[in-house]
Amino acid sequence: MRLLLLGGTDFAGRAVAEAARDRGWDVTVFHRGEHPAPRGVRVLRGDRTERGGLGALAAWDGGGGGVGGGDGGGVGGGEWDAVVDTWSGAPTVVRDTARLLADRVGRYAFVSSRSVYAWPAPAGLDEFGPLAEGDPDVEATDFAADKRGAELAVVRELGAERALLVRPGLILGPRENAGRLPWWLARISRGGDVPAPGPRDTPLQYVDARDLADWLLTALDKGLHGPYNLVSEPGHTTIGDLLDLCVRVTGSTARLHWTTPEAIEAAGVSPWTDLPMWAPPGTDFHAAIHAGDVTRALATGLRCRPAEETVADTWTWQRTVPEGELKTAEGLSAEAEERLLRP
Repeated sequence: MRLLLLGGTDFAGRAVAEAARDRGWDVTVFHRGEHPAPRGVRVLRGDRTERGGLGALAAWDGGGGGVGGGDGGGVGGGEWDAVVDTWSGAPTVVRDTARLLADRVGRYAFVSSRSVYAWPAPAGLDEFGPLAEGDPDVEATDFAADKRGAELAVVRELGAERALLVRPGLILGPRENAGRLPWWLARISRGGDVPAPGPRDTPLQYVDARDLADWLLTALDKGLHGPYNLVSEPGHTTIGDLLDLCVRVTGSTARLHWTTPEAIEAAGVSPWTDLPMWAPPGTDFHAAIHAGDVTRALATGLRCRPAEETVADTWTWQRTVPEGELKTAEGLSAEAEERLLRP
């Protein structure tokens, strides 16, 4: 399989690149050069947001060069069996890329988001519920509209039967660049009294980036098309189990103080931003983030590794990041912690 990956050097895109390489696929990565490309892939450079930024991709005919992270290289023809696109900005960027590649790729997989569903998204919503408004011909507006507009661009330029729309929710794992799990790991590793958002049995729904990559590549191999919610089953783990794992893998002496949603609201603390990954159970927010239907993904091969593996591997990676370079969510301030811990 000859794969073109747009991006592919940071977090989920990198997981796709490495998984495809490890399957023995011929992988070409087209990116801006902000992060080193994985070993064993072919690299083309370009910035899709700039005028002429697709030039290297348009001109590449598959000749010359080699594999290993250097520029250029190929095995003839300048065409690919599939392309994976992880773009999160203006739909026009995806539109222009899809238009350029329409006659040069077999299938186009766009990594979208469950944010494309119209708000509020009820618990148990599958892939065919109401969708947010989106336009493939506009510049960046907001995340949901941008992702939906990009989906529409891919479908319009390549046709529905060649478009795979991957809709993850919360993505965790090594190299996580939103820093939600890394924030909890870092905070808990420091020890002391840590406010923990309850109840302990509040279910979480997420996908490890490596499991996303494995499913996506298998889906391309099988010729799947259409939309797929790509997260674990609701309740794959709970906030209690996840934070307990953070304590265990870090070897911390931290003491978790479980706090009710009512007390969190009264303290002026925000779900998700102040308390990464958590949303109050029974709310529209929790239903939209942690209670989506994933029947289609499970039926087509999605397998989610245990939470313990995701947490432990993230901590192992996190400890290799030089001090000051780790990206973490903003999380709780010291003042907010104090308010939550106050008797």
